Amino acid sequence: MQGEFKKWLEEYEGSLIIGVAGDSGSGKTTFTKSISNLLGKELVSFFSLDDYHTEDRKTRKQTGHLPLDPKINNLKLAGEHLRELRNGHAVMKPVYNHHTGKIESPEIFEPKKIVIVEGLHTLYDELRRYIDLKIYVEPSREIKWRWKINRDVNERGYDKQAVLEELWRREPYYKRYIDFQKIYADIVIKIKPSAFTVENSYMVELILKHLDFQLSGIEMHFSLTSLINNSQRAMSMAYRDDYYYEKYVSRLTFDGFMPMPAIYELEEKIKEYTGFSENYILEKEEYINGIDIAQLLVTWYFVEMMTNIFKELKNYRR
Repeated sequence: MQGEFKKWLEEYEGSLIIGVAGDSGSGKTTFTKSISNLLGKELVSFFSLDDYHTEDRKTRKQTGHLPLDPKINNLKLAGEHLRELRNGHAVMKPVYNHHTGKIESPEIFEPKKIVIVEGLHTLYDELRRYIDLKIYVEPSREIKWRWKINRDVNERGYDKQAVLEELWRREPYYKRYIDFQKIYADIVIKIKPSAFTVENSYMVELILKHLDFQLSGIEMHFSLTSLINNSQRAMSMAYRDDYYYEKYVSRLTFDGFMPMPAIYELEEKIKEYTGFSENYILEKEEYINGIDIAQLLVTWYFVEMMTNIFKELKNYRR
């Protein structure tokens, strides 16, 4: 029923956990931003696993360790904290300051109805069992390096040459300790350079694990008329069923730019269905790219999964 999702969420005892894994600088925050936009800041909190580093920046220079190595991350404590958060309990979490590179005094973290957990090791065994929706973000090396350099130099104040040297060191660690987590994900988001030489255009592929329950009925309309009438920019879309690490999946690939009116109805359907019609999901732009569409579809998938959790819980309590 329309609007039931909002009611179920408010009545849910505990917190729902969304886990996002991927390399540093891969854009993990971007793909859950739309969920935060839809539900609002009052219902969504963000939880960084970077805070569970056990060596500060100065110590890592002495030991030669990189944060990608799970041995210098307290994943056992992180798992214990996720278990508490899932039950709606506050935790005293450690704090890692990216600007100073130092480990600071712990602070209290109060979970909201939705907790979005981001980090290098989010889908490791110690944490995965407490996560309701599991996402893995995988940009190509070219894109990932460009994003990471921009973030670490412009936002965190790192030296550019030092960032470049660390990127080369990180690659074998990434392959060994991070990359394999995608086999556990419900959603894998691959980002590659666009076939169209246009700024801010990406080829984005969503690999969605097939849900083992009947979908709730959010109709995914796509307006061909609106596309033809409004579009003056190149785009392409493709869909196919497939198997991915022995899981039956749907693969949706988008490249280029789509006019916002062509996808607008899907956003409105999600808002109407959930009962959060006063909020927004995507920023209102004339055109949206593959990353925007991925955000919208992640939100749709999240709503479908959470609706099923609520229904199962309701039937269990009868």
